[in-house]
Amino acid sequence: MAESSRLCSVWVGSETGILKGVDLAKKQAFNYSDLSTLSRDQEVTALCWGDDFESEVLVGSVNRTVKTFSTEKSRFTEFRHCPGGEGPFRGLAVWNSSLITCVESGLLKVWKEGSLDSVEIPVGPDVYRMRQSPSQCHRVATGGKANDLKIWDLQRPEEPVFRAKNVRNDWLDLQVPVWIRDVQFIPGSDKVVTCTGYHQVRVYDPASPQRRPVLEVEYEEYPLTALSLTADANSVVVGNTHGQVAIIDLRQGRLLRCLKGFAGSVLSLQCHSSLPLVASCGLDRFLRVHNTQDRQLQHKVYLKSRLNCLLFSSQDKLQADGETALQDGVKEEDVEEEEDEVWADMPTVTDRAGGGKRRNESEGEPQRGAAPRRTGKTNSATQAKKTKGNTTGVTQGKKTKRKLRASS
Repeated sequence: MAESSRLCSVWVGSETGILKGVDLAKKQAFNYSDLSTLSRDQEVTALCWGDDFESEVLVGSVNRTVKTFSTEKSRFTEFRHCPGGEGPFRGLAVWNSSLITCVESGLLKVWKEGSLDSVEIPVGPDVYRMRQSPSQCHRVATGGKANDLKIWDLQRPEEPVFRAKNVRNDWLDLQVPVWIRDVQFIPGSDKVVTCTGYHQVRVYDPASPQRRPVLEVEYEEYPLTALSLTADANSVVVGNTHGQVAIIDLRQGRLLRCLKGFAGSVLSLQCHSSLPLVASCGLDRFLRVHNTQDRQLQHKVYLKSRLNCLLFSSQDKLQADGETALQDGVKEEDVEEEEDEVWADMPTVTDRAGGGKRRNESEGEPQRGAAPRRTGKTNSATQAKKTKGNTTGVTQGKKTKRKLRASS
C-alpha cells in the first residue's frame, strides 16, 4: 500500500469521507481511510498540499478536523481540530509552517505551528472559496454569495489590500447580483480570475486604477462551479452544474473549445502545472482527465462515491504517465462503443407467453379501444343488406301509387 501511494497522480476527496488516490498509469484507485469509522461528518470538503515536495496531503472534513496524510508512509500522521465559525471548510493553505483555514461563515484563521493560538480575520458571510497565491503565499483571495472578491495580506490582516467593485447596474438600473464560486491567481501577474454562479468569468487587476473587472465573459446559462488555469496561464477551464466544461481564452475573451463526456455537476477542476491535462470530478462519481489541446479523454476512472475536490500532482513521476496518456488516450468514441456493446449484450424482455400477442388479439377479438377489423365478407353482406333494403323501399312506393290511382 505504501508503494501504491507513491504512484498516485491524483488525490480525490469524497462525500463519504474517504481520501482516494488514483494511479493513472494503471487506472487503479486506492482508499486511504478506515471504512469502519467513517460517518457523514467526515465528508472531505477541502484538499491542499502540506509542503512544496507534495509529500503530504491536508484533508479538511466537515467536523472541522484537518488530517495530514503522508504519501511516503501511506497513512495519516497528524490530526488537528480547528474550531470557530460555522459551515464546512471553503479553503485550506499553508504559509510559513502555519495552517490557513476558511469556513463558510466567513471566518479565516491562521493557525501557528505547535500552538493553539490563531489570528482571526472576518472576510464576510457565505464564503464559497478561499484561494492562496502561488507566488506570494502570504496573500489569499476570498469570495462568495453577495460577498465580492477580496484579496488579503496575512502580514497586514486589518483591511483587504484589494476590494472588488461590482459592475454597473443593468438596463433596469438594478444592482447586478454577486456570487463568487471559485477564484485563482494568475501566475506572473497580480491579476485574479473568478467564476460566478451567474455564468460569468471575470478577470480583476489590482494594479489597475479601477476595481471593476477588466474582462468579463459569459458561458452558457447555468451556474459555474469550478475553474482552473491551464499550464500557460493564457486560458481557464470552467465547469458548471450541468456537466458542461469549456476552455476560455483570457487574452481575447472568447470560447476556445468544449470538453465532453460529463454527467452531472462538476465540483472540482485542476490543470496540470506543465502538461496539457486537466482533471475533473463531480457528482457522477467519475474522475476524468482530458487533454486541453485536442479535447481527447485520456483517463476515466469510476470511484464509487460522490467527489468534492481533487489535487493533481505535478511531480516528475507524472511526466511519464502524461506522455503515455497523450499517446494512448481513451477516445470518447471508444467509450461510447463500449457502452453500446453493453446494451447490445443485455437480453431482450418480451411480453407474456403466446408469441408476444395479447390474449384478446390471439383469439381474434379486437383490443379494447381499437377499431373493429373489417373483412371482405363482412363488407359484402353489409352491402347486400343495404341493397335489399333499397329495393324493398322502391317496390312499396309503387304499390302505394297504384292504390291512390284506384281510389281516385
